[in-house]
Amino acid sequence: MKAVRIHGYHQQPVVDEVPEPTVKGPFDVVVKIGGAGVCRTDLHIIEGQWQAAMNPALPYTLGHENAGWVHEVGSAVTNVAVGDTVILHPTPTCGLCRACRAGDDMHCTDNSFPGLSHDGGMAEYLLTSARTCVKLDPQTQPKDVAALADAGITAYHAVRKAIPLLYPGTSCVVIGAGGLGHIGIQCLAALTATRIIVVDRNPDALKLAGQIGAHHTVIGDGGQVDAVNEMTDGGADVVLDFVAEQGAENDGWAMTRPAGSYFVIGYGGTLQVPTLDIISTERNVVGNIVGTYNDLAELMALAEGGRVTLHTKIYPLDAAADAVADLDAGRVRGRAILVP
Repeated sequence: MKAVRIHGYHQQPVVDEVPEPTVKGPFDVVVKIGGAGVCRTDLHIIEGQWQAAMNPALPYTLGHENAGWVHEVGSAVTNVAVGDTVILHPTPTCGLCRACRAGDDMHCTDNSFPGLSHDGGMAEYLLTSARTCVKLDPQTQPKDVAALADAGITAYHAVRKAIPLLYPGTSCVVIGAGGLGHIGIQCLAALTATRIIVVDRNPDALKLAGQIGAHHTVIGDGGQVDAVNEMTDGGADVVLDFVAEQGAENDGWAMTRPAGSYFVIGYGGTLQVPTLDIISTERNVVGNIVGTYNDLAELMALAEGGRVTLHTKIYPLDAAADAVADLDAGRVRGRAILVP
């Protein structure tokens, strides 16, 4: 089968021919991929940022946002059957550790991360676990929802945590209306009554933000902090930073009002905050990683109900290098999806 593999850091991935995966264990599931998202994390992988954290054996197949159809199941699998349409939680988990028992499965002590730690789903088939599979309506097209598997639940997870802070009369700033941010905007609109203010450097991204739920948009032209603070009378109650690099992280902190909360969802930058500023204003910094299995199930209920729509640009698997280049150059509105 064809697979998009990274052979070395600071090198573009290539499409190779590799053996098809097969079921080996009783809870294994092989999925025929119908769509695989291309994520900014894939750019960070190529740059070598994840080497120390994951240290995968090279070469390996990229792709951590995956959806498709069940192709083969192990002997103990009961929650899905061959032919079912599924979206895959990105981290196969054990189900037995304290984090899994508490429903915080993204913190499983024995998890793995296909596409980062070993072979992922930018391929024709993916070997995964029954615990990752969220069964979908048969009418749902995997290519339309694949990126919700990571970008979607990461955005949803942050919004879900912020809901108690976003009662009527509050304001929420979203930094970045790209692949994650445009999902976060829709989740905010679907689940809260807060005033949504979106900041982005790209006018096209802001245009999309206005179409999917933003009440106000602010161009990131250098004056965005002052513009937001004037608009919110001193800062937003919550800032959701889907960029968190190239200075956005310090802008996000500066846009957060006293006793407000700055949620870090994107990554790559360094937040420089004097500790006196934290205690004197009682502002909170909240970290966010990929959401839980239940977050994904809830998000898919919103998606299948038409409340959250993934804006995509489709590429054939053979054009993976083009998708990566377009994402890196900022030419993708929403999410790039590879279809085998």
